[in-house]
Order: sequence, then C-alpha cells, then structure tokens
Amino acid sequence: MSTKDNPLRDPRDKRLPRVAGPCVLVLFGVTGDLSRKKLLPAIYDLANRGLLPPGFSLVGFARRDWDHQDFRQIAYESVKEHARTPFREDVWQHLSEGMHFVPGEFSDPGAFDALAMAVKELDTTRGTGGNYAFYLSIPPKFFPQVVEQLQRSGLAEHDEKSWRRVVVEKPFGHDLTSAVELNDTVHRVFPEESIFRIDHYLGKETVQNILALRFANTMFEPIWNRSYVDHVQITMAEDIGIGGRAGYYDGIGAARDVIQNHLLQLLALTAMEEPTSFSAEAVRAEKAKILSSVRLPEDLGLATARGQYSAGWQGGVKVGGYLDEEGIPPDSRTETYAAIKMEIDTRRWAGVPFYLRTGKRLSRRVTEVAMIFQQAPHLPFSLTDTEELGENALVMRVQPDEGITVRFGSKVPGTSMEIRDVNMDFAYGESFTESSPEAYERLLLDVLIGDPPLFPRQEEVELSWNILDPVTEYWASKPKVEQYKSGGYGPAGADELMARDGRAWRRI
Repeated sequence: MSTKDNPLRDPRDKRLPRVAGPCVLVLFGVTGDLSRKKLLPAIYDLANRGLLPPGFSLVGFARRDWDHQDFRQIAYESVKEHARTPFREDVWQHLSEGMHFVPGEFSDPGAFDALAMAVKELDTTRGTGGNYAFYLSIPPKFFPQVVEQLQRSGLAEHDEKSWRRVVVEKPFGHDLTSAVELNDTVHRVFPEESIFRIDHYLGKETVQNILALRFANTMFEPIWNRSYVDHVQITMAEDIGIGGRAGYYDGIGAARDVIQNHLLQLLALTAMEEPTSFSAEAVRAEKAKILSSVRLPEDLGLATARGQYSAGWQGGVKVGGYLDEEGIPPDSRTETYAAIKMEIDTRRWAGVPFYLRTGKRLSRRVTEVAMIFQQAPHLPFSLTDTEELGENALVMRVQPDEGITVRFGSKVPGTSMEIRDVNMDFAYGESFTESSPEAYERLLLDVLIGDPPLFPRQEEVELSWNILDPVTEYWASKPKVEQYKSGGYGPAGADELMARDGRAWRRI
C-alpha cells in the first residue's frame, strides 16, 4: 500500500521514514570496486534500517561463471567489510534470499533474455510488481550496448502499473559533444524522468546542509551576496594518488573527473537563488540558472592552473610521481591538479570570483566550500592591534570532518586591544546522536522511490561541460604541465593565480 492509499499516514510526517515499494534492482558491473565497496554495503544498510520492502530483490549481471551462491558470497564479504551499520544475521538472510545472478556478456542477446526471464520470475516469487531499476556501474563506452539490449529484450518496457528506471554513473561524457551523444542514446529508450545520473556528492548530508543553512536561517541570507562576500573557494583535495585507476584517469584528468560534476554542483548549490519548493523541478531550475550564468575570464592562462604530482613524501611514506604510476605513459600531459577562476553573471554575485580547485596527493583529504567576506570598511584599531586578524569566513566542510566553521575576529584577553582570528565550530558527529548515512544509501533509496531532486538532469550536465570545455581545449594547446611535490599544496602556478588577485588559498 502506498502513502497515498494509507489514510493513517501523512506524507509530510518526517517521523515515518520513506520506504521503497516492491522492486528489483539490476546491478550491471557487479564485480567492480564501486559495487563491492559502496553499492552492496549501501543496499544492506538500507535493509538494516528497514527502508527496503520485504520482497526487494537484487540481480547481479557480469561476465563471470557464477551461480546465485557465488554472488551471495561476494556480497556477504563486501557487506561484512564495508557496511556502515552492524551486521545482523536475520537481515542478511532475508536480503540474500532475493539475490540472484545472471552471467553474460553485454553483447549477448541470450544473456539479456535470461535476465528478462529472471526478473519476471521474481515478480511472481517475490512480488516485485514489474518495477525494475537498472544500475549501470560500468564504463560509459558500454552504455549504448546495454541500453539497446534492455530495449530489445523488452526489459525497458513498462505499463501504467509499473516503472523502469536507469541509473548512470559519472562521467557523463568527456566533453559537451560526447555528453549530448550519451544523453541521446539513453533517451532513445528511457524518458528523462526515468534517468538518474548519480553524482554521489549530492547524496552527502553536508552538501544538502548547504541548502538548509541558507534557506532555513535568516542570519546568513542578508550577507550572502556581492555586498559582503569578497570571494568563494571550493576545494576538493585528496591525499591519495590514482591507485589502480590508470586506465580510466589518464586522458580524463582532475578537471573532468571532479570540477565538471562535483565542484560545479557545489558552486550551483552555494550560489543559487531560493527555490519555490524543494521539488526536483524547482531546485534543478535554480541550479541551471546559475550554471548558465557562469563566465570564464578572457585570459585562461591567468585564470587557470594545472599540475601533475611528482615523487615526494606522503604521511611519512615515500611515494612516486604520476608518471611513475603503472599504466601511465611517460609523456602523459593529464593533470592531477586543476584550479579555475570563474564569475557568476547575476545581480547577487557580479564581481565576486569563485575559485575551484582539486588535486591528488596533496597534504590532506578535505572537501569544503569557503565563503570569504570582505574586510571591515573601517578599523578604529592600530595596525599592530589587528596584525593577526584575517578575513571573516564561513566554511562548509563536506568531508572528512563534516560541519560548519565560522571564522571571526575576537579580542585577545589582556589589557591591550589585540584582535585575533578565532573559530566557532559545528560538527555533525558531536551535535547529532545518529551517524550520517552514506551518500549511496540516500541516492539508491531515492532511485527506488523515484525522487529525483539530488540527481543532475541533462541540462545541468551539458551546461557544466559548456563551462569546462574551453579550459580543457586551452590546456590541450599548451604542452607543459607543471610538476608539484606529493604531500604538498599543489603547483606554484595555482598560488600565483590567487596572488595576482591579491588573495591566497586557504591552507588545507
């Protein structure tokens, strides 16, 4: 029975969790890292929290000679190692009864016919009602093939009583042209409202908290504009290298991997106007307005920086450079660090620069949005009183120490009038007794319920590529990629980019 049918349940009552209806989740690429480390544990955690229906079924599809038990064993090991919630035998037993495996190649029509038979059988044995979600945890080059096979085998067809949804992992293309082609391919089979493009950053509690901070409080909105904000820094720093991702990463690089999706989405949420509601359409419309208003400076040589990590020390361990990584060509020009300055051509943000940066093998792992405010217009203090006073800042930390920091000046105790920066901190882990769910828990549940606000639509993806394409084209014309030491703060060119504007990056 749905919430609409239940007269005792008001959908606005937040005390009652949203529970998915009867359905089958078909997982393509079930043997990959994403499935083992994120998706399978997230499915178990949802079951453990009572958010999956009793008949929920999971079907794995991969090029393996497995039977159902082999798949269940792999899932069991993934859950035991990576699940967020405690392992409970009764939950696992119930969940594993609905786990099935279909072996096959993406090019094999017979395998998809077998998949169609398997899910129809689950409709009968588990009561899944003909509702299927297809999760494409596979390289984008296979999307067209899989989508066409789903259409040919009848798996993509639905009636008014059932639904079909397809989940696409990033990257959504590698430039605007390929993104349009990819969207056309998927649209030939699935309507836009059935396509869920996953950007796992949007599932993080702290990313959603940007909206709560802005629109549930009156003290921030009056200063959230060009009259008070000097500039905004959006950072995603990692302390790891590319690991085993050489095949994917080389040729893609930091800007396409992180800025085009994660950081531009964070920019949109930070800069957007208040939506009329938190419906998918209203939120997406405001984000699209911001992305269509982003402007790059004319001279990209002065407004961008890129680099490659070289050998160095990371956490007390000597590590090699990007060009030393297995599978990376010695002449690779792929960047592992990218910084871009951009502005937003709206009344609220005119003249306020937004600086986006991301990099691997930096000093530590951190993702944050830092709003740096203008200096006070008049300081009735002597220079020595305020020499340790910086700029006020509001910092929204996405990971790893989720929370919000406000930096402001305060008098140092004593007889003299000395002002120094202090921080006021809100930490998720200290203020709430419940731990934040993993991003994939929230996003998978939203897919199964059919709630799309946290998923970028086609227009947002294409607007993001529109912003980034001129940068990557400019870089392609410049052969030199600056080297920076592992464990440091990035290339000198990124510091020079900020220094030219009389500013400096926040220390990470």
